[in-house]
Amino acid sequence: MIPAGAKTTRDLRRRSRAALLSSVYLGQAASRPELVRLTGMSSAAVSNVVTGLIADGLVAEAGSVDSNGGRPRTVLAARPGFGHVVGVDIGETHIQVVLFDWTLSTLATTTHEIRVGRLDPEVVVRLVVSGVRSLLDTTGVASEGLLGIGVGVPGSAQEGERGVVHAPTLGWSGVPLGDVLRAELDVPILIDNCARTLGQAEAWRGAGREARRAVVALWGVGVGAAIAVGSTPVTIGSSATSEWGHAVIAVRGRACRCGSRGCLEAYVGATAILDAYLEHPAARPFTQDGTEARMAELVRRSAPGDDEAAAATLDDVAEYLGIGVANLVNLINPDQVILAGWVGELLGPLLLPAIRAAAQRHALSYLFDQTRIGLGELGSGAVALGAATLPVARLLATGGRPED
Repeated sequence: MIPAGAKTTRDLRRRSRAALLSSVYLGQAASRPELVRLTGMSSAAVSNVVTGLIADGLVAEAGSVDSNGGRPRTVLAARPGFGHVVGVDIGETHIQVVLFDWTLSTLATTTHEIRVGRLDPEVVVRLVVSGVRSLLDTTGVASEGLLGIGVGVPGSAQEGERGVVHAPTLGWSGVPLGDVLRAELDVPILIDNCARTLGQAEAWRGAGREARRAVVALWGVGVGAAIAVGSTPVTIGSSATSEWGHAVIAVRGRACRCGSRGCLEAYVGATAILDAYLEHPAARPFTQDGTEARMAELVRRSAPGDDEAAAATLDDVAEYLGIGVANLVNLINPDQVILAGWVGELLGPLLLPAIRAAAQRHALSYLFDQTRIGLGELGSGAVALGAATLPVARLLATGGRPED
């Protein structure tokens, strides 16, 4: 009998390959007996599928381990040499291009700092294309060996394969980024919101690996969030983005760049934080240029006894962000809230206790008690890593045969 969702025997074979390949890739099972227990397939069926995955170069036998007195179990692992993927982070302060093998080990990275408010799409395409070609030349990886390029953007990507991007913070409306990049690079291009790619990275390789339902916050110039649901052997997990930064937390509050007032982003976004500091009567001019450099300077100034304006500004940031986290806890009831992004990486270690305390004051106690609030584990390259999961996820979903 063919299971629901599998219309033909061919569909069933693909579904079985996808389930087993995903289980091995995500580390949910490392041996044939574990795959039998996890998937419910027969030993013979698992053996046949694994043999095919090994023959196709997707999986390799990676030694053996003891099995509680029985014969040693052969360990299976995704084979890094099967192919390569590229992850691209188009941010508001930088463009980062990273080359990975398909198991998401980093091979090479290039980063271009952005110092202007509006990015021309043609400039972005040029930087991405030159970044990809430079990484391939540096590493000797052939473009034919690329399984795909994933791109994270601070906006939405629509119209499927065309990758039409709407990114108001960049001044973009209906930019056919996918088509343009594909014409230049001649490889599959997949584009998604950068908060969602960050969420998938933390769910696959970071702080959200064990979460049932995690909210991963991208805290940078803008503020976004992705709701990541735990992976299964077939679905590989899923996530949805939320315009968390534009939830209003103060009636008739600060003006937000979205056109509204009182949005969370107007209080905790990087530019908003720097502006709030400079408006403080005791503030001193910054000595550094650039948003990221000034934020690091603000953190240094917040040391006890140094700059009262810096300390007061960051105290306010912790309170406002705690309110935003409490709203997530009350609305979504996640088991985990993960603060990530470059501002999260910079301010998180300093402000996390105060953020937790503020969230506890503003959230319903029984929901707060069920939620862990912590920091991302993947650092500044998380968006690019998450973008690289896009072509990998598509490959896993097809059982490693996208052409079928």
